Amino acid sequence: MAAVDVIDEYLEALPGESRRLAHGEWGVTVAPEQAGGWPLHVGLVLHDGLVRAQAHALDSPDGIDPWMLMWWNRQTRIARFGCTREREVWVHADVPVAAVDEREIDRVLGLVVEGAVAVREYQRARLEPAPEVGGGWLDGR
Repeated sequence: MAAVDVIDEYLEALPGESRRLAHGEWGVTVAPEQAGGWPLHVGLVLHDGLVRAQAHALDSPDGIDPWMLMWWNRQTRIARFGCTREREVWVHADVPVAAVDEREIDRVLGLVVEGAVAVREYQRARLEPAPEVGGGWLDGR
């Protein structure tokens, strides 16, 4: 089966919103509840013998050391972090068309979504103040 057909069939079976944008291009929207607080838009494109999945994770790297993302890239397989000139953080992955089957598309999309959610949660933890803990005998009250 052609990679385009494999991807079409896989995305049609997904819950939620997915769409075919053009021949060899698709979009998937992951609901805020599963995407770290706001919708995650994932694009898939088949071009030059590769299938690329990419997702816009953050508008700004506030609270995140960009070098930490490079270190995370060394810990991952297939999916990795990148940024735009405007400092937006993206997660992307490429796989050869020859490797495309339902399992591989699921794996690639899962890794991209997992990376985006991880960096969103990491940023939230760095920017939000820690909850106050008190009322115990050690806090001096």
